[in-house]
Amino acid sequence: MIWWICVGLVAGWATGKILKGSGYGALADIVIGILGAIVGGFVMRAVGFSGSGGFFYTVFVAVLGAMILVWLEHFFSGNRGHSL
Repeated sequence: MIWWICVGLVAGWATGKILKGSGYGALADIVIGILGAIVGGFVMRAVGFSGSGGFFYTVFVAVLGAMILVWLEHFFSGNRGHSL
């Protein structure tokens, strides 16, 4: 659980920096990062990558998934100010 929170915080923060220019706040960063890790893990397994790796691989997958989530949120909410 602590691992998920750490990865979520780092991934959410990085996603906020990449797509928004600043983070979304500590709690939102953690939630975005954890959900991003789930989505990213699903996407990576769907394209044939293994589900194992170290901290940096896990954060990379979580950031990828979080970017997909944020992009989808912007797409469906009509806020198209950020693009991948």
